[in-house]
Amino acid sequence: MQPWLVLDTTAAHVFERWRRRFEENRHRPDPDWSLGAEIPAALAASLARFQIGEGSDGDGMIRAAARSGQAGYLAAVRLFVNEEQDHSRLLGRLLAAAGRPTITAHWSDTVFRSLRWRARLRREVMVLTVAEVCALPYYQAVRDGADDPLTREVAARILADEQEHVPFHLHCLRLEFAGLPAPVRALLTAVWWALFVPSAAVVAVNHRAALRLLRMPPTRYFSEACRLFASVNRETGNRGSILPARRL
Repeated sequence: MQPWLVLDTTAAHVFERWRRRFEENRHRPDPDWSLGAEIPAALAASLARFQIGEGSDGDGMIRAAARSGQAGYLAAVRLFVNEEQDHSRLLGRLLAAAGRPTITAHWSDTVFRSLRWRARLRREVMVLTVAEVCALPYYQAVRDGADDPLTREVAARILADEQEHVPFHLHCLRLEFAGLPAPVRALLTAVWWALFVPSAAVVAVNHRAALRLLRMPPTRYFSEACRLFASVNRETGNRGSILPARRL
């Protein structure tokens, strides 16, 4: 059981706010799939790999959240998992609208799932945050660089969600890191970077054809991902609650 989730009423309040935000997101209408899409082969193959990663059943994350003993956090995590699975559905529908195939497995997704196998909450969230940060500059590149309107619309929606997922996980990690001695926090940060750098490099290399098509060179993707992750690392050491941003 995570003591911060039991004793910190502020944490419970914050996660209830996140639960309501994720609940709001469930009622958004779908894009107009009848418009169809035209997606180049390189981008379609890249999107299919991301579609696999977004489709995790989330059982490990849900089990880790359940062990916390805090119903509000568990409810928010369940809705977060549902939102990730909806991203997979959206990408699948997008590929279908373009007449492009999906795939059933990819080695990069298998590696990430193995890192989360039977993980405690801290490791589960740290690995998930690596994946989320790697996704941010990718979906931004698709939103800003794809020629197809439906592709840009789907990427914009997923990107907006991922921009909320990172602070959701960060609030959990702030609480997880808060009571740790400084040397332990420094070690965890070093391990976190050691996981992130090769993960971002794999995305840059594996998706290089699509990134170039989107006018984002792989080297720029990698540097942008590292910049974002450095910001995430700094935020884990800050104090205070991280609330969902107001929608305009």
